[in-house]
Amino acid sequence: MIEEDYKRVWTECLEVIKDTLGPENRKAYDTWFVPIVPLQLDGSVLIVQVPNHFFYEYIESHYLGLLKRVIRMQLGPNGMLKYSIVMDQTIPTEPLVMTLPSQGGRPVQNPLMDLPVNINKDNARVIPNPFVIPGIQKTRVNSQLSPNYTLENFVEGDCNRLARSAGYAVAEKPGDTSFNPLLLHSSVGLGKTHLANAIGIKTKELHPDKTVLYVSSEQFMQQFSEAGRTNTTNDFIHFYEMIDVLIVDDIQFWSGKGQKTQEAFFHIFNYLHRRKCQIIITSDKAPGELQGLEPRLLSRLKWGLSADLQAPDVETRKAILRQKLQNDGIEMADDVIEYIAYNINANVRELEGALISLIAQSSLNRKQITLDLTKQMIDKYVQSSTREITIDYIQKVVCDTLDLPVEAIQQTSRKREIVQARQLSMYFAKKITKSSLAVIGMQCGNKDHATVLHACKTIENLRQTDRFIRGLVDDLEKKFAEA
Repeated sequence: MIEEDYKRVWTECLEVIKDTLGPENRKAYDTWFVPIVPLQLDGSVLIVQVPNHFFYEYIESHYLGLLKRVIRMQLGPNGMLKYSIVMDQTIPTEPLVMTLPSQGGRPVQNPLMDLPVNINKDNARVIPNPFVIPGIQKTRVNSQLSPNYTLENFVEGDCNRLARSAGYAVAEKPGDTSFNPLLLHSSVGLGKTHLANAIGIKTKELHPDKTVLYVSSEQFMQQFSEAGRTNTTNDFIHFYEMIDVLIVDDIQFWSGKGQKTQEAFFHIFNYLHRRKCQIIITSDKAPGELQGLEPRLLSRLKWGLSADLQAPDVETRKAILRQKLQNDGIEMADDVIEYIAYNINANVRELEGALISLIAQSSLNRKQITLDLTKQMIDKYVQSSTREITIDYIQKVVCDTLDLPVEAIQQTSRKREIVQARQLSMYFAKKITKSSLAVIGMQCGNKDHATVLHACKTIENLRQTDRFIRGLVDDLEKKFAEA
């Protein structure tokens, strides 16, 4: 089959996938579908290349249904997808046996993998390090990890499950997984520094013999500058080459500056990677969006796994608040926790800040924390910024207005009041948010986009013919306008 055919087929598949996921899931599309490379079209079988085994497992567990639909849409009812996994050629690996869904669940050897030859480590030639400082190997290194940032108090949700799972795998087998380096990226206040620290702490717990070091990118740059000034650059390089697990936080601060710092880190990175030491990096952007970093350093950042942490959904926000209260030994009513969670949705840092402010107000004014006090404080807390209205918030307002629990929308019940609440939630989600029909349906009882369209038409028609629905919609519109 000519090259244009398989490229054209995969390009058309990507267009459907991108449209289905919608703009709000652009990061997921860029992370899990853009790196896939089409290799061959054999009849109704499209063969694609993915970066590693973990990548393959993730897309199969999270996007299998979507992939099946688009492949069969392009290649017919017998259309199938096969994978070629390309491992890092610098790391010896055993031949990988994996289960391909298109083979009926039968374990098969992937014939397309270009695996390196196994090397006997015992016979490897040892190159002496010219920067060895007598006695430095015995020096205990301060890890600089914060004891408050652990995996146990890092609340898991859909927004961060991939990053947390990858982090735990790294802690169990540092340097011995396919995601090395592990790049954690997110906007501010979503927990990437917390998670990076937590991985370091868990690694030290599981591997006490490992040397773990957390360093901010600015601290690394200052150390390198000082080493150059005092003519101890060799000592600086050698110190970092001793580290078994190196965590560099906020690497985006090197953008557009620190060329020599980037060059030094590039060589340290290569040395540690060859030794199968673990490298963990955080950034406020994905590798493809980072500007001002050296191209060869950027290429290294793309070797492993890039995992993003997204804004937490309402259930995760409630879980974060409850854990914070539990850690501080404070009890708080559920309606207060819900009000904070539904109204503070920017990031975890603001969520915890609002909670601290509420507790301080209560303590200083000697007032009990009630829903009224919470509303007064939270309204002042968020009035300086425009509140983003989410699907979760819309469901909450609709259910409160109809005197129903929010969980009712997720039920399969055909009771009139529950169906009505679900339809109203879909109607306002389509009208107010930028979410795609597929995402709205998924969050409103796991329905498809056709159901969302039907719900919107139903509410619009009832608004013209039913006085009660017209009044209800008008009332809800006022509440959302005031939010």
